[in-house]
Parts: sequence; C-alpha cells; structure tokens
Amino acid sequence: MCGIVGYTGPKPAAPLLLNGLAKLEYRGYDSAGLALLTPQGRLKIIKKAGKIGNLVAAVKKAHISPTITAGIGHTRWATHGHPTDRNAHPHTDCGGEVAVVHNGIVENYEKLKKQLQAKGHHFKSQTDSEVLAHLIEEGLKHQSAVHSRQPAGKAKAWVEAVRWALSQIEGTYSVVAVYEREPESLIGARAGGGGLVVGLGKDENFLASDVPALLAHTRRVYYLDDNEMVILSPSGTRVVSVLNGKPIPKKVSEIQWSAEQAEKGGYPHFMLKEIMEQPRALEDTFNSRLDLGTGEVLLEGKFWSSPFVREFKKITLLAMGTSFYAAMVGKFLLEKYLRVPVEVDNASEFRYRDPIIGKDTLAIVISQSGETVDTLVALREAKAKGAKIAAICNVMGSSVTREADGVLLTRAGPEIGVASTKAFTTQLGALWLLTLHLARVRKAMPPAELKRKARELARLPMMVGALLKQRKAVEKLAKLYAKYFNFLYIGRGIQYPIALEGALKLKEISYIHAEGYPGGEMKHGPIALIDSKMPVLAIALKSSGVYEKILNNMAEVKARSGKLIALVEKGDKLAGKKADHVIEIPAISEDLSPLLSVVPLQLLAYEIAKLKHREIDQPRNLAKSVTVE
Repeated sequence: MCGIVGYTGPKPAAPLLLNGLAKLEYRGYDSAGLALLTPQGRLKIIKKAGKIGNLVAAVKKAHISPTITAGIGHTRWATHGHPTDRNAHPHTDCGGEVAVVHNGIVENYEKLKKQLQAKGHHFKSQTDSEVLAHLIEEGLKHQSAVHSRQPAGKAKAWVEAVRWALSQIEGTYSVVAVYEREPESLIGARAGGGGLVVGLGKDENFLASDVPALLAHTRRVYYLDDNEMVILSPSGTRVVSVLNGKPIPKKVSEIQWSAEQAEKGGYPHFMLKEIMEQPRALEDTFNSRLDLGTGEVLLEGKFWSSPFVREFKKITLLAMGTSFYAAMVGKFLLEKYLRVPVEVDNASEFRYRDPIIGKDTLAIVISQSGETVDTLVALREAKAKGAKIAAICNVMGSSVTREADGVLLTRAGPEIGVASTKAFTTQLGALWLLTLHLARVRKAMPPAELKRKARELARLPMMVGALLKQRKAVEKLAKLYAKYFNFLYIGRGIQYPIALEGALKLKEISYIHAEGYPGGEMKHGPIALIDSKMPVLAIALKSSGVYEKILNNMAEVKARSGKLIALVEKGDKLAGKKADHVIEIPAISEDLSPLLSVVPLQLLAYEIAKLKHREIDQPRNLAKSVTVE
C-alpha cells in the first residue's frame, strides 16, 4: 500500500528520490523517509512522520551533498506500529550498515524478532519490516566468511545475505535494500506485496513500486515477478531467483504513458482531471478494436481466438472495490447476451470457501493496477482449480496481466486519484467489448445487433463529453447537500451497481456516510432511516425495465419527508415531479446506461468533497493499490 523508489547513477539522489515519492503520493501514506549511500561508504537516514513536505524540510536542513548519487525512498502506510518518525522506513540493522524499505506484511515477524533478539539484535521500531534489516545483518555474518576469499566475494556475500534473509520470511513483500559496503548497489525483491518495476537508463537505473515515479527519467522498464530479485548498479541490472539464485532473463517493455499524463494539467485535483479525461479514455479503450461495419471486436492476443472461448460453460468475475461494481455490471451483460451462468465474487473472500470452478470456467479478473493482492490470490486460486484466466486491467506488465491467459487493457492512462473514476468507465467499456466479442465467436448475438451495439458504443465518448458540461449544475446541487451527514443511493437492475459506486465515491472522498441499495430492499430495513435529514439519490431511467418500480421507491421516500435527488433521462417529467432536484442524462439503451449514469455521481462526490475541504486525491486511511490482505 506504500511507495518505493530507488536510484543509482550519476545524478544527485536526494531530489530525484523525493520527486519520485511525490509522484507516488496517491498510493496513500502517513510517513516518508530516505536512505542515502554516501561516496565515503556511510548510510544517511532521514525519515519523518506526516507528509512528504516534512521529509523535504528535513533533507534541506541536513544539507545533503550532490555527490550522493544512490539511495532508496519510501512512503509508509502504517500496519504495525503508529505513524511516527521511528516507525517510518527505511529501517536499519544494529550497526546501521544495512537499510531496507518494505511493502507487504511479514506474518512471522514476532517469531523472527524473538529469535534475533536472543542473538543480541536490538530493535528500534514497532514494525514488522525491521526484522528484514536484522535478518540481512545476520546473513552477512555468515556469507562474508564463506565468500571472503572469492573474487568479488564481498558483492556475492551481499546478494546471498539478502536472498537468505528473504527465505526466512512468511508473508508478502516488495523490498529494496542497500548496504554501506556496496555504495552503488541496490537490491530489490518481490513476493506479493505489490509491484516492483525496474527502470533502465543510460549509466543509471531505477526501482519503483509504480510507473509514475519513473516517467520523468525513462520509459524502458521490466517488472519483477514473485520470487525474483534484482541487483542494480549504474552499469546495469541482473535478475536472479530468490529460491535458487539462478539468473532469470527479463523482457523490457516501453511504457506508452507520458510524464505529462501523470500531471494535473491545470486541474486542482487529479480526480477532477481523471473525471474529465473519460471521453478520451473511452476512445482509447475502443480505438482499433471496434469494426463499425461488421460489429466485430478485435482483441489482442491468441487467447481470444482459442477454442476455449467458444466452449467454456461458466464465467466467474473476480474483483475488489470499484472494480467489483464494474464486475456486477458485467454479470448483467454477459448473462444476457451469452446465456451462460455468471458469478461475481469479492476477490478477498474467494479463496476462503471452496468455489465450484474447473476447466470449463472462464475467470475474469478486473483490476486497475493489476497488483491488488486479494485479486492476485483469487486469480491464483482460480488457476489452480483449472480455470482459464482473462484480465481486464489498466497496467500492462502488472502481475495480473503477466499471470493471465488473455489480457484486455483498458488503456485509461495513469490514474493517480485514489478514488477510481476513468478506470471504472473504461472497465465497463472493456466488459462491453468482451461481451460483443464472445457473443460473436459463440454465435450468441445476431450480426445486425452486433453492428448496432458497436455503433452505440462508439458514440459513448461523445455522450460522456456532453454530460461533463453539466458540471456547473452538479456544483450547485452539491452546495445544497454538502451539509448532510448520511446519504442513500438506490437503483434497480443494472443500475444497482451504479448506486453502490455512487455511494462509494461519496464516502471515500467526502467522509459522508453513504450506502447503496437495490430499490426493492428499501422496505427490508433502509426505509426506517428516511426522514428530512436523509437525502436519497434514486437512479430512475425510463429505459429501465423496472422504471415503475423505482418510481414507487421514490414515492416512499417523499411520503416520509426524505430529500430526493432523481437521476433521470432528459425530458422525463414524471420522475422529475417526484424529486426535489433532478440530474439529467441523455437517453440511451438500458445496457449502456451505466457508462453515463455514473458520471454525474462522480462529479457530485467530487464537488461535495471540495466544499468540505477534503484531501480529495489522498483521502484518509485509503491507498490506491491495496497490497496487503
């Protein structure tokens, strides 16, 4: 859930690392720190609780020499121990020669800590991560003796000490370590714990937990897989297995995002920028994939034309958070048009039962980052049971895309705001592409309908763009409702997941308690909450097959003096008369309507949060990519 940056090369390390950490602020954190390798072979540790600004001030006060050209940085999100200077990363060994930064959880840290304390190790923090520094120190004692007489023995001892330390760990990790006696060398390793990407430059190399930290310096990258360890120096990188030390070749990728795409571009918040980018993001999702003449969808990769996609008998959708709500929409589409059973599973719960899936199951994993640990674990559980894996993901080269049989990239570009917006709409777009492709190859949809749906999809970016011009009207509405402390969102059918997503956006960034419900659930409990202090937002679209039902729900709200906002199709006077306030969207077919109805809900959450002066891009207690269970 934290940010990692590492650098070794000819440039001053401190400003480069601080800039990289700033690019990763969206991941969420409560403290930050640096470990710098001086040319004299000493470690300089600077770390502070709070925002990166506190660390910047401490670095400035320390007068760091520009001759320091290697180091590591970290932003921490507390799991073990309070967010204090002492608990901030990097952590060091007893002698202060080894420093480590770590994402993930060391599940056996209490046992390891007791063993190390019995050997005389002194711990300075409350964190689980500190055991890694002491384990490396212990490993160095043994390895230095073994390798001292060999050529390059010191370097080999350092690598083997890290590898031995990692072998003692139970849990997940993305870890980067530095050692005083190897002043240009960084070692990174990964086993779960979020991603770790290696950036390649000329006479310099980089490590980071996410691509935005590297974009200003290089686009040439490769990603570490589980149980892989990379050794970086200015002259090059090499990857070996954590398990046996054998070399592992890596394929270098070229990142298509630009550094400018990861900047705010004049917007006050990344979230607003990303909301406004949705027309472009959807165009990129559909671009070169939709044949409007035939309705054919062209997906990249051999998997999508394999016999399996014509023969599977069941679909399981696996996701978390906003992606889970996209999956719920996907269930409506896939069942309706393919006529195969579809299950939607919360990835964090999937492996804790014994799901009935096998070789006839297509498991579709949906993840913006491709590094969410629960989603990865669910993917592996599905694969172990024989299912084929398809991934809908925004980040090429992420763990999910590397482990899947087939990949459908959303092409949303970097999403920095913690509250997901353009990732959600592009996931819906990708689910539509997948539905049309599978319907065609399985002959489940007539060619004329395929062509009609493809043309409707192609119009969506323009329609979303027109909808975004209503921002001023939504801003006025937000001023009326920002004072409330609770909200209900209701929808029926395919709009129920949108009610859930709308409520999630509001609670994430405004800290207003909000819940989403299916309209039919109102009389089973939520209606007891309705009074003049409980606004209700009802998604009431005429295209819905349950339009009259949601009108009844709206009447129930008004009968109990509830404040009612109705999201309706343009020109719908009937639903509008029942509401205190109305948000209009263009008329569109029911199946495509979620791509439009969610947009005003994103804007409403944003405008309310802005009025309440919240930290919109970095809401409290949240992280962009959840890398611990």
